[in-house]
Amino acid sequence: MRHGKKINHLGRTTAHRHAMLSNMASSLILHKRITTTVAKAKALRKYVEPMLTKSKEDTTHSRRMVFASLQDKESIKELFGNISSKIATRPGGYTRIIKLSDTRLGDNAEMCIIELVDFNETMLEAKSAAAEKSTTTRRSRSRGGKKATTDEAATSATEIKGEAVAPAAIVEESAPADTATETVKDGESRDEAKADA
Repeated sequence: MRHGKKINHLGRTTAHRHAMLSNMASSLILHKRITTTVAKAKALRKYVEPMLTKSKEDTTHSRRMVFASLQDKESIKELFGNISSKIATRPGGYTRIIKLSDTRLGDNAEMCIIELVDFNETMLEAKSAAAEKSTTTRRSRSRGGKKATTDEAATSATEIKGEAVAPAAIVEESAPADTATETVKDGESRDEAKADA
C-alpha cells in the first residue's frame, strides 16, 4: 500500500534531496529557466512556489524563512528584487513545466524545461499580440460599410404589411440609373458584352 506517500524521494536521502532542491531553486531564480527531468521539476515546483509566495511580502521574517531554504544571498536579492515585483499580481502558478520530446541519453529519462511564467518574453509577446489583435479586429454590424441611421433602424424593426423585415432586406435606391448593372444577353459572356459596349 502507498497510503500517505506524497513525497517523491527521488532516490536520495533527505539531506541530499533538500540540498539538491535548494540548488535547483537557486538556479531557477537566478536563470529563470532550467532543464531537468520531469520528476525533479515536479518536486521543484512544490519546493519553490511557496518561496515565491513569501517573496511578495518583503519583510525580514519572510527573507529569513526563504534564506533558511535557499542559503544563497544572490538568489535572495534577485527573488525579493526583480521577481517579486513581476509576480505581485499573480495569485499562484508561478512556474511552467514544458516537456521536451527527447529523452536523456544515459537512462532514457523524460526531460523538461521548468521556467518562471512571467519571464518568458516570447509567450508574453504572443499573448499581448493576441489580446491586441482581438480588440482591434471588431467588425461593424451594418452591411456595406455604412452605419445604419436611426431612421433605417426604426424602419427595419417595424413590420411592413404584417411581415417582419430584416435589415438585409432593406435596399438602398440612391444609386443613379446609369451606374446600374449591365444586362447580359443570353449566350454572351460578361467580357464580350463589355467589349460590344
